Amino acid sequence: MEFDLTQGTAVLRRTPGVLRSLLEGLPDPWIRSNEGENTWSPYDILGHLIHGEETDWIPRARIILEHGDSRPFDRFDRFAQFQKPPGRRLENLLAEFVRLRQANLETLESWQLTPDHMQKRGLHPDLGPVTMGQLLATWVVHDLSHLAQISRVMCRQYTGQVGPWAEYLPILK
Repeated sequence: MEFDLTQGTAVLRRTPGVLRSLLEGLPDPWIRSNEGENTWSPYDILGHLIHGEETDWIPRARIILEHGDSRPFDRFDRFAQFQKPPGRRLENLLAEFVRLRQANLETLESWQLTPDHMQKRGLHPDLGPVTMGQLLATWVVHDLSHLAQISRVMCRQYTGQVGPWAEYLPILK
Protein backbone atom coordinates (compact mmCIF):
# COMPACT_ATOMS: atom_id res chain seq x y z
CA MET A 1 0.00 0.00 0.00
CA GLU A 2 1.35 3.41 -0.94
CA PHE A 3 1.38 6.01 1.81
CA ASP A 4 -1.58 8.34 1.54
CA LEU A 5 -1.74 11.29 3.93
CA THR A 6 -5.53 11.16 4.29
CA GLN A 7 -5.49 7.45 5.05
CA GLY A 8 -2.54 7.82 7.40
CA THR A 9 -4.09 10.65 9.38
CA ALA A 10 -7.27 8.58 9.70
CA VAL A 11 -5.24 6.16 11.83
CA LEU A 12 -3.45 8.95 13.73
CA ARG A 13 -6.80 10.53 14.64
CA ARG A 14 -8.03 7.27 16.15
CA THR A 15 -5.06 6.49 18.38
CA PRO A 16 -6.11 8.74 21.30
CA GLY A 17 -9.59 7.19 21.37
CA VAL A 18 -8.19 3.68 21.20
CA LEU A 19 -5.86 4.43 24.11
CA ARG A 20 -8.63 6.01 26.11
CA SER A 21 -10.99 3.08 25.47
CA LEU A 22 -8.33 0.51 26.29
CA LEU A 23 -6.73 2.09 29.37
CA GLU A 24 -8.97 4.66 31.04
CA GLY A 25 -10.35 3.51 34.37
CA LEU A 26 -8.36 0.28 34.54
CA PRO A 27 -6.80 -0.70 37.88
CA ASP A 28 -3.10 0.09 38.28
CA PRO A 29 -1.86 -3.50 37.79
CA TRP A 30 -3.06 -3.34 34.17
CA ILE A 31 -1.50 0.09 33.61
CA ARG A 32 1.79 -0.29 35.47
CA SER A 33 2.75 -3.91 34.74
CA ASN A 34 5.38 -4.69 32.14
CA GLU A 35 7.01 -7.81 30.67
CA GLY A 36 10.02 -7.81 32.96
CA GLU A 37 13.27 -5.92 33.37
CA ASN A 38 13.93 -3.20 30.77
CA THR A 39 10.41 -3.43 29.29
CA TRP A 40 7.65 -0.87 29.23
CA SER A 41 4.23 -0.80 30.82
CA PRO A 42 1.19 0.75 29.10
CA TYR A 43 1.81 3.80 31.33
CA ASP A 44 5.41 4.05 30.06
CA ILE A 45 4.31 3.65 26.44
CA LEU A 46 1.78 6.46 26.82
CA GLY A 47 4.56 8.68 28.20
CA HIS A 48 6.71 7.77 25.19
CA LEU A 49 3.89 8.65 22.79
CA ILE A 50 3.44 12.02 24.51
CA HIS A 51 7.16 12.75 24.20
CA GLY A 52 6.94 11.91 20.49
CA GLU A 53 4.09 14.35 20.04
CA GLU A 54 6.18 17.06 21.70
CA THR A 55 9.54 16.48 20.06
CA ASP A 56 9.41 14.10 17.11
CA TRP A 57 6.84 14.04 14.31
CA ILE A 58 5.77 17.63 13.74
CA PRO A 59 9.10 19.18 14.79
CA ARG A 60 10.90 16.92 12.31
CA ALA A 61 8.37 17.60 9.57
CA ARG A 62 8.86 21.32 10.21
CA ILE A 63 12.63 20.89 9.82
CA ILE A 64 12.06 19.19 6.46
CA LEU A 65 9.79 22.01 5.30
CA GLU A 66 12.08 24.80 6.50
CA HIS A 67 15.57 23.33 5.99
CA GLY A 68 15.29 20.20 3.89
CA ASP A 69 18.31 17.98 4.46
CA SER A 70 20.67 20.89 5.23
CA ARG A 71 19.86 20.59 8.96
CA PRO A 72 19.68 17.20 10.66
CA PHE A 73 16.80 16.36 12.96
CA ASP A 74 17.33 16.76 16.67
CA ARG A 75 17.98 13.41 18.33
CA PHE A 76 14.92 11.75 19.83
CA ASP A 77 15.26 10.40 23.36
CA ARG A 78 13.26 7.16 23.28
CA PHE A 79 13.43 6.95 27.08
CA ALA A 80 12.52 10.55 28.02
CA GLN A 81 9.25 9.41 29.61
CA PHE A 82 11.28 8.01 32.51
CA GLN A 83 12.59 11.49 33.33
CA LYS A 84 9.10 12.85 33.99
CA PRO A 85 7.61 12.84 37.48
CA PRO A 86 6.48 9.25 38.15
CA GLY A 87 3.22 10.01 39.94
CA ARG A 88 1.25 11.51 37.08
CA ARG A 89 -2.25 10.13 36.78
CA LEU A 90 -3.14 8.10 33.72
CA GLU A 91 -6.22 10.24 33.06
CA ASN A 92 -4.02 13.34 32.91
CA LEU A 93 -1.61 11.63 30.52
CA LEU A 94 -4.48 10.56 28.27
CA ALA A 95 -5.85 14.11 28.22
CA GLU A 96 -2.40 15.49 27.44
CA PHE A 97 -1.94 13.02 24.59
CA VAL A 98 -5.37 13.89 23.15
CA ARG A 99 -4.56 17.61 23.27
CA LEU A 100 -1.10 17.23 21.73
CA ARG A 101 -2.26 14.88 18.98
CA GLN A 102 -5.13 17.18 18.03
CA ALA A 103 -2.81 20.18 17.85
CA ASN A 104 -0.27 18.25 15.79
CA LEU A 105 -2.88 17.03 13.32
CA GLU A 106 -4.22 20.58 12.98
CA THR A 107 -0.69 21.78 12.23
CA LEU A 108 -0.16 19.00 9.71
CA GLU A 109 -3.47 19.80 8.01
CA SER A 110 -2.67 23.54 7.89
CA TRP A 111 0.44 22.81 5.81
CA GLN A 112 -1.71 21.43 2.97
CA LEU A 113 1.04 19.03 1.93
CA THR A 114 1.18 17.98 -1.71
CA PRO A 115 2.78 14.91 -3.31
CA ASP A 116 5.84 17.08 -3.96
CA HIS A 117 6.12 17.78 -0.23
CA MET A 118 6.12 14.02 0.42
CA GLN A 119 9.34 13.73 -1.60
CA LYS A 120 11.12 16.53 0.28
CA ARG A 121 14.16 15.22 2.10
CA GLY A 122 15.24 15.55 5.69
CA LEU A 123 18.31 14.24 7.47
CA HIS A 124 17.93 11.75 10.32
CA PRO A 125 20.98 11.80 12.64
CA ASP A 126 21.37 8.01 12.49
CA LEU A 127 19.48 6.83 9.41
CA GLY A 128 20.62 9.51 6.98
CA PRO A 129 18.35 10.91 4.25
CA VAL A 130 14.61 10.37 4.69
CA THR A 131 11.55 11.85 3.01
CA MET A 132 8.55 13.60 4.45
CA GLY A 133 6.40 10.69 3.26
CA GLN A 134 8.62 8.21 5.09
CA LEU A 135 8.48 10.30 8.27
CA LEU A 136 4.69 10.50 8.19
CA ALA A 137 4.26 6.81 7.31
CA THR A 138 6.56 5.99 10.25
CA TRP A 139 4.35 8.06 12.56
CA VAL A 140 1.38 5.86 11.62
CA VAL A 141 3.32 2.60 12.01
CA HIS A 142 4.81 3.86 15.30
CA ASP A 143 1.30 4.40 16.69
CA LEU A 144 0.09 0.99 15.56
CA SER A 145 3.19 -0.79 16.87
CA HIS A 146 2.76 0.75 20.30
CA LEU A 147 -0.94 -0.12 20.36
CA ALA A 148 0.08 -3.71 19.59
CA GLN A 149 2.77 -3.51 22.29
CA ILE A 150 0.25 -2.32 24.89
CA SER A 151 -2.07 -5.20 24.00
CA ARG A 152 0.80 -7.70 24.18
CA VAL A 153 1.99 -6.40 27.56
CA MET A 154 -1.52 -6.64 28.94
CA CYS A 155 -2.06 -10.15 27.51
CA ARG A 156 1.16 -11.40 29.03
CA GLN A 157 -0.03 -10.51 32.52
CA TYR A 158 -2.19 -13.65 32.29
CA THR A 159 0.40 -15.93 30.69
CA GLY A 160 0.41 -18.26 33.71
CA GLN A 161 -3.35 -18.18 34.15
CA VAL A 162 -4.58 -19.39 30.75
CA GLY A 163 -3.30 -22.91 31.23
CA PRO A 164 -3.17 -25.09 28.12
CA TRP A 165 -4.83 -22.41 25.98
CA ALA A 166 -1.42 -20.72 25.83
CA GLU A 167 -0.72 -23.04 22.92
CA TYR A 168 -3.46 -21.23 20.93
CA LEU A 169 -2.41 -17.73 21.97
CA PRO A 170 0.74 -16.78 20.01
CA ILE A 171 0.80 -13.34 21.64
CA LEU A 172 1.91 -15.05 24.87
CA LYS A 173 5.04 -16.58 23.28
